[in-house]
Amino acid sequence: MPTPNRKKQAADTAVQGTNDSSAVSKVSAAAQGYFQDVFLQHFVCKVARRAPLINRGYYVRWRAVDHCVRTFLQVTGNCTKRQILSLGAGFDSLYFRLHAEGSLDRAVVFEVDFPDVTRRKAALIMSNVTLKGMLGSHVHSLTGPAYVSACQYHLLGVDIREEPQVEEVLDTAGLDWAAPTLILSEVVLTYMETQWSDSVISWAAKVLPQSVFVIYEQIHPHDPFGRIMQEHFLKLNSTLHALQVYPDTEAQRHRFLDKGWEQCVCLDMNDFFLKLIPDEERLRVEGLEPFDEYEEWHQKCSHYFILTASRGPLTAQALLTHPPVSSGPTRSPSCSPRGLIVRTIPVCVEGLGMASALLNTGEVLLAGGSSRGGRGPLTKVLRRGLEGWRSISVEPLVQLGVRLYHTVTSIPGGGIVIYGGRSSPLNPIKSLFKVIPHPCGSPGPLDSSDQEAVKLCEEQMVCTGTQPPLRWRHTATVVSHKGEDFLFVFGGKNESEVVLGDGYFLSVDQQHWTEIPVEGVTPEARHSHSACSYQAGVVVFGGLGRKGEPLGDTALLRPTEGGFCWESIEVKPPPCPRYSHSAHVIRENLIVVGGVWLQSEGVPGVVVINLATCSSVEFNLDTTSVLWPLMLHSFCSELLDEKNPELLLVGGGGNCFSFGTHFNPQPLTVDLRPVLG
Repeated sequence: MPTPNRKKQAADTAVQGTNDSSAVSKVSAAAQGYFQDVFLQHFVCKVARRAPLINRGYYVRWRAVDHCVRTFLQVTGNCTKRQILSLGAGFDSLYFRLHAEGSLDRAVVFEVDFPDVTRRKAALIMSNVTLKGMLGSHVHSLTGPAYVSACQYHLLGVDIREEPQVEEVLDTAGLDWAAPTLILSEVVLTYMETQWSDSVISWAAKVLPQSVFVIYEQIHPHDPFGRIMQEHFLKLNSTLHALQVYPDTEAQRHRFLDKGWEQCVCLDMNDFFLKLIPDEERLRVEGLEPFDEYEEWHQKCSHYFILTASRGPLTAQALLTHPPVSSGPTRSPSCSPRGLIVRTIPVCVEGLGMASALLNTGEVLLAGGSSRGGRGPLTKVLRRGLEGWRSISVEPLVQLGVRLYHTVTSIPGGGIVIYGGRSSPLNPIKSLFKVIPHPCGSPGPLDSSDQEAVKLCEEQMVCTGTQPPLRWRHTATVVSHKGEDFLFVFGGKNESEVVLGDGYFLSVDQQHWTEIPVEGVTPEARHSHSACSYQAGVVVFGGLGRKGEPLGDTALLRPTEGGFCWESIEVKPPPCPRYSHSAHVIRENLIVVGGVWLQSEGVPGVVVINLATCSSVEFNLDTTSVLWPLMLHSFCSELLDEKNPELLLVGGGGNCFSFGTHFNPQPLTVDLRPVLG
């Protein structure tokens, strides 16, 4: 094993600091009921409640490690001795939790970490009556490297990069090299230079012939979320080294097989959460706190993995099981070699959960959302004049209140309807507005480049008829029935329903929710999907379903003599499931852009679904000219010109777990001419 450079002391200190933050986050998750652990609180000075996204993230980490530990203890239950060796254990409470449950029969726990960390942990244990009492009567508090030594627990202060010293300390503490052993590493090895972490993995395979290695770490460094994740750790002086050399689950699997391990299973946390945790447990967790950060949750889970590697026939039984194969596509359709060029627009506009609509050609209304300044009721207009795009204000100020994940829909004859949305996951918006250009407003964007504001009239609509349940993350699309235009509201979610699958028709002229017969099989309930006007009806694609998994189906709401009829169409090859995307119809083509998917390869670009031939082609986005991470979810888009088709993308980004919130700082355009010929 290489000898670490002593000049890395500052980096080692920074890495040790991540232990304190992690401990506070685990305590927060336990306090909110995500898992049971009454011992963690003894290792933190002050309890702080983390955001629901952080709590979920630490829950799935805790659950994955707990799953692996319990499986190991189960398969070694008949052994005369078994061991847990935790590398970089920090302030983990694993021993105390398992001891309290009576799960450590004939088992010994060895924890190894930097001397400074173990010295602090030993002091906390020995000064706490509850913790010290769980060590038994033969407990010794020493000055190092064994800081606590008891019958079933040994706390050892040694740099795990120092192989000879590690072996000597473990020998002295009584580790049985031949006994079945679980080696645990939670976000530890990645902080080392890769040659050191590789040496640790090879060393463990060499000296522990009956063992299972459990590791939880990061992957996917090069996509937008991965770039922000890396920048966060760089700022903390805690560089993530391993994911540069081993960037995905397959690379990590081969890493262990190449370093002497016989079998290996590696899953990203989406696979673990969605396929290895029982449905009832997932439902319990999803009901603990108000939550509406699905995009960030799935991206966080796609950037972490849980891995088990084994040596010996007994410990092979403790490997993770491969999840059931999904019935949907697991890879993207054959991608066109052609990348669609993305260009930035030099205007500062940002926001998450905004909604947009065309006022005129080259004039786009943006409403609601949240930005660096917080959630606000702001409404603005992006206008393309002779000198390019610019952001201008609206007069008089349209008072829509704080809204996110609402809809803004252009209606025939002029005007826009703003419906739904939320101010928080517990507060859906009740008000419904119609916005129209002021009669004395500008005649068009190209004739009014000097005008500093767009004049709009705002009217709150009071509608009769059966009101839909309040919602957000829905769609609102114009359809036609018997010569009259209606706004068709479909899907979404609210504070009491994780997904909605109902549909309602609003006559804007009469301000009346109208019942219109709908036949056929209604598509699965969903939110964060797309719905576009098509042949007087609607084409619906994707979304997030009831089980928390993206959908990839395409459904048509076709007009009939008596009303409408749902019809599912089978697209070949099937597009990869996704949600939080946007979509537009150009002739017979449904153009789907961006979104979130769970597959490991890249991020969604543009998929073109030909509704006449029921075929699809995927296109990557060429973001070479975009100098910042481009996150295409929670954004809005408009089709600027069908003859020379170009998409305008505005806003987007997300709260990247604990790594900071990213906002796409500028609008972008995507040239669709290569897609449509």
